[in-house]
Amino acid sequence: MTTDTLLAPAALNGHKPDVSGLQDHLSKQGVRYAMGCYVDIHGVPKAKCVPITHLDHMMEGSELFTGYALDGLGQQPNDDEISSVPDPRSLTIIPWQKEVAWFAADNYFHGEPYALSTRVVLQKQLERAASLGYSFNLGIEGEIYVLGQDENGKLFIPNKDDNLDKSCYDVKRFFDAWPFLDRMVTYMQELGWDVYSFDHEDGQSQFEFDFKYADALTMADRYIFWRFMAKKVAADLGMVATFMPKPFAHLTGNGAHFNMSLADVETGQNLFTTEEDARGCGLSTLGYQFIAGLIAHGRGIMATLAPTVNSYKRLIRRGAMGYYSWAPVFNSYGSNNRSNNFRIPMSGGRVECRGVDSTVNPYLGAALLLAAGLDGIERGLDPGNPHHENMYEYSDLELAAHGIQQLPRTLGEAVDAFAEDPWIRDVLGDGLTDEFIRYKRAEWEEYHNTVSAWEIERYARFF
Repeated sequence: MTTDTLLAPAALNGHKPDVSGLQDHLSKQGVRYAMGCYVDIHGVPKAKCVPITHLDHMMEGSELFTGYALDGLGQQPNDDEISSVPDPRSLTIIPWQKEVAWFAADNYFHGEPYALSTRVVLQKQLERAASLGYSFNLGIEGEIYVLGQDENGKLFIPNKDDNLDKSCYDVKRFFDAWPFLDRMVTYMQELGWDVYSFDHEDGQSQFEFDFKYADALTMADRYIFWRFMAKKVAADLGMVATFMPKPFAHLTGNGAHFNMSLADVETGQNLFTTEEDARGCGLSTLGYQFIAGLIAHGRGIMATLAPTVNSYKRLIRRGAMGYYSWAPVFNSYGSNNRSNNFRIPMSGGRVECRGVDSTVNPYLGAALLLAAGLDGIERGLDPGNPHHENMYEYSDLELAAHGIQQLPRTLGEAVDAFAEDPWIRDVLGDGLTDEFIRYKRAEWEEYHNTVSAWEIERYARFF
C-alpha cells in the first residue's frame, strides 16, 4: 500500500483515513513519533507530540489544549479545551529528524471544527470556491535574511564580503552562503516541493526560494513548515533566520508574494488564462473580476498580509534606501509592473499580491484574498485598466486624480481599515475578527508606548 493510498481518504470526502495502515507504514520507515501542528493567530506552529502507537488516538482528537494559553484562540481560563486533529494529507517526515512525522492540524471544539482556527477558516473558503466550480492554486515566494546576532541581540550581516549596494543575483555572495542554501534545497526536494529557483536577493545576506505552486491549503501548510525548517537549518550553522519584513532600514524587506489563480474544480484547467485579453495582460475576464475584488477590500485585508509593526517599514517608496524599495504602496493593479500591489506577471494567467510579507499567517491571508476575489467575481466587478507606469513617482494629487488609494502606512491604520470593512467580519466571523483586532491593536499600542533609541538620540539633548 502506498502513502498516497493511505492518505487519499482524508477530510475532503469525509471518509475516515486508514489510520492503522498509516501507523504501520510510518513505523516501517522508522517513524516513532507524530506531531499535529496547528498555528496561533500569528501563524506560529503549536503542537503536542505522541508516540506513533498513539497516532490513532491523536486522529480522534485525544490531544487537548488550553486555548487561553495561546494567542488568538478566543478562550478564557474557564473554557473547555480545544483539540488538535492532524490532517493525514499533510504528512511530512522531518528530513533532519526522520523519527518524527509532522502533520498540519485543525482545531476542534466539542467535536466540531473550531471557528477561530485559521486553517479551518481557509478550508471554509476553499469549500465556498468549490461550490462555485473553482479550486484555488497558490504559490508563495519565500524570502529570508540569514544573519548573525550579537550578545546584545543586535542583528548583523555574517559575511563581511556581502557588502554590495546591489547584492541581487550576485554569484560570489550566493556561494558564500552555500552550506545554508544547499541544505535547505536538499530538504525541500526530499519533501517533493519541486524547487525551481533560488538566489541571492537584493538585500545583503537575503535569499529567495521558489518552489512549485499547489492548492492553497497544501501551500499554506508548506510555508509554515518552511519557516520552521529555515530557522532550524540556520541555527545549526550558528546563524539566525529572520522573517522580519524590514530588519535593516537601508535594505529591501522580506516579502512573501502570493501568486494566485483559480482552476476548474473538475478538470484543473487554469481559468485565468486566455489569449483574448484586450488589455494585453494575458488574463481572463474572471481574473480581472478577481482582481477587482482584491482592490475593493485591499486596504482592509492588509492587516493580515502585513501583520506586524515592522511590516509597514517595508511598505514604503524609498525611505532610508538609495533606490526604490520594490514594495507596494498603492491599492492598485498593473501588468508586469512591480510598483503595484497586485501584479499580472509577464506570462499572464495568475495574479501576484506583492504586499504580503514573510510574517503572514498564510491560512488567514489566503482565506481573505480568496474571499475577496470571489466577491469580485460574484459581483461582476471591473478593476479598470492596468497601470504600466512607475507608480512610485505619482504625487498625492496625481493619485487622487486617478482614484488610487494608498495602502495603510502603519499597523494602527491597517487595523482600523480591517475593522471598518464589514465584509471581513462576514468572512471570518465575530470571534476571529474581534480576536485579531484585539491582538493587533495591543501590539500597535505597545510599540507606540515604547521609547526607542532613535527618540532618545533625537530629543534627549535637542531642546
